[in-house]
Amino acid sequence: MSITTPISQENIIVGEVANGLPLTIPVYRLKGDGSGPSVYIQANMHGAEVQGNAVIFQLLEQLKQLNLKGDITLVPYANPIGCNQKSGEFTLGRFDPITGTNWNRMYHYNSDLVTQFAKDHSQYDDAALKNNFKQALIDEIDTKLNGPAYLLNTGKRIALNLQKLAHQADIVLDLHTGPISSKHLYCPTYATESASYFNIEHVLLIPSDFDGAMDEASFCPWWHLSDALGAQDRDFNVQVEAFTVELGSQEKIDLTEALNDANSILSYLNHKNVLVDARHKPSNITRYACHLDDYFAYYAPIGGMVEYVAPLGGHIKAGEPIAHVLRMERYLSEQPLQTLSLDCDAIAILHFASASVNQGTELYKFFTNVFEL
Repeated sequence: MSITTPISQENIIVGEVANGLPLTIPVYRLKGDGSGPSVYIQANMHGAEVQGNAVIFQLLEQLKQLNLKGDITLVPYANPIGCNQKSGEFTLGRFDPITGTNWNRMYHYNSDLVTQFAKDHSQYDDAALKNNFKQALIDEIDTKLNGPAYLLNTGKRIALNLQKLAHQADIVLDLHTGPISSKHLYCPTYATESASYFNIEHVLLIPSDFDGAMDEASFCPWWHLSDALGAQDRDFNVQVEAFTVELGSQEKIDLTEALNDANSILSYLNHKNVLVDARHKPSNITRYACHLDDYFAYYAPIGGMVEYVAPLGGHIKAGEPIAHVLRMERYLSEQPLQTLSLDCDAIAILHFASASVNQGTELYKFFTNVFEL
């Protein structure tokens, strides 16, 4: 099939490894006609979370056959150190092995920049406000990247290079997976309506707090700017939408599901007028949501070998079994098989990857106080 939209590739340098060679990531770009919002999509910030790379492949396969209104930038292998952190057959790349910091908690946000910008620019029209604030965010990242090299650790330098790309866009999608997980979407509450255009049944609504993640680093400045201008009686809608898209379980790719996930993303992008005359529309499914405060982590009350019985995405009633814990060292002294349950209704979203757990391990995560979108 002939290519409608050409794809360009650039390998950007995000650091150096111990032998002095550059650490690079691939960046793919497709140009639109300039009439729609620009898009940034990245995958594999956590080393074991590889499905997003397959989704980017399937997106590229479709996007090159479409006409675009907005520019689209796609970055697979966003963290080349993380995806190479192997221990035997397992990938450990969730945390920087030097500092112990979560790779997805190193992005930058300066609330003082927002406060000062709101004071200095409230008289500008919306278009000028948007352009000037976007440039201010990019300039601040450039200042950090171009400052003394000794001030940036490895993870921060990678994060800042990615964040500079993200700040140039109007839509930011960060593709992740869980350990063993159902698909779900982290959605800022101001963009709740947009969640209905992804083909994702479970939606986690999050507030404007910044905790270091890419989605927050992308939407928090704009959300807080809207609030700051609102305090001056100036209406200014949040100009950027950013989501973390959880694609299922780690350590595997599924190209068929990746195509479904790509179509889900294209449905949302079509709704946002990024595509020209595209056929992509959301599926007619029921979407269930909960607020972040109601996203419940269930820690193993005892240690042992676990059989996970709560189905992921399943609606669990209070008192129903969620897991069986086998403790063979107690076979002769007490009941060796214990059943765990919840004391409230919930939806099981993800669970720990291993059957071998210590007491206090984060065993499951559940949606509680669930409602339909």
